[in-house]
Amino acid sequence: MKFAPTMIGERIAALDMMRGFALLGIFIANMLFFHTPIIYIDPFTWFQVPSDVETYRWISIFIQGTFYPIFAILFGYGINMQYEKAKRLQTPFAPVLARRMMILLMFGLIHALLIWAGDILMSYAVMGFLLILFVRIPAKWLSAFAIVLYSLPMGAFIFLLRWMEGLASETATAEFVDLHKIELSISAYAHGSFSEIFAQRFQDWLVIGVQSGFMLGFIIVLPLIMLGAALSKWKIIQRAHTLKVPLAIVAVLGGAGGIWIKALPFTQGPTFSNQLLQETFGGVLLAFGYMAFLLLLMQIPLFQVVFRPIAKAGRMSLTTYITQSIVGTFIFYSYGLGLYGKIDLETGTWIAIGVFVIQVLFAEVWLSKFKTGPIEWLWRKLTYGKILVEKEEKSKQMS
Repeated sequence: MKFAPTMIGERIAALDMMRGFALLGIFIANMLFFHTPIIYIDPFTWFQVPSDVETYRWISIFIQGTFYPIFAILFGYGINMQYEKAKRLQTPFAPVLARRMMILLMFGLIHALLIWAGDILMSYAVMGFLLILFVRIPAKWLSAFAIVLYSLPMGAFIFLLRWMEGLASETATAEFVDLHKIELSISAYAHGSFSEIFAQRFQDWLVIGVQSGFMLGFIIVLPLIMLGAALSKWKIIQRAHTLKVPLAIVAVLGGAGGIWIKALPFTQGPTFSNQLLQETFGGVLLAFGYMAFLLLLMQIPLFQVVFRPIAKAGRMSLTTYITQSIVGTFIFYSYGLGLYGKIDLETGTWIAIGVFVIQVLFAEVWLSKFKTGPIEWLWRKLTYGKILVEKEEKSKQMS
């Protein structure tokens, strides 16, 4: 039996809208990496200008480490929807998803090596492969396994860190600055040739892509994707209108608890353990608070009308994400405007917001003429091949 791509009428608008908001948050957080050698500095002590200090505090508490969990959860949500569709239509699931993840891995490799080192697509692709093994598990067991897989390793590691920090010094902080690598980054990205930028990008990718992305992917990204698949089995987004009270509770508790934990490096000191607590447990709690709050807002017709264009950017999320990297590196790298290391954090944040607004407008225009984003079309074409062409021809004949 033939397998086929998901068509427009089968999409869930709330899912696309949350993807759109997640992409904005991810871009604001990623902007720190686009214009500053952030992986080689201690951001809690490096910034001295008051506006930079306050902007970083705002991003660190409310943005960074919060929106990529939302995207990971939605990624798992979508994969389970594909599984249930394949099960309902009695079409192949595992071979198709494996092909999709292989192509996504290829996109991620191109993105990481030729555009920007902070790629997340490869990590998502690898964890998407692994989800094939777990997606058939019932929701209650899948969610329980995901929570244990996420909480136990990170909780144990943070407990060990706190114990070691207590032995070392009561005021031990996580200050880290590598001046040599900062100079190399600025030299390459702001002034270097394309080959010098490629070499520096590769070195950065070994740090944030291979070491952080893949190693932490198994204990952070994979459980979040699994949790998203479990939420999809429960149809949480589709049933949001019947879950207003539970969603309100999650919004309040997740929001308050997440913000409290994410503020720990500022209220109790930027120790390694506090930073890890902020990034892991604080980020995920706040992510659930944001998601619940958005689902409540989406019950309001005016909100749906005003922010409908953001759903369009979410609908072509792969195109939106990759073009953010293209635009961001063009603005700051030497083969473009060469502004790397030359702007403050507040300006960088407003650039991210401005570029995203343009992306939303572009998505609105593009999707008024085409059914999918350009990179999404290529992804579907490489996955489904001739079957996608047949579907498009039938659609044209019916219109």
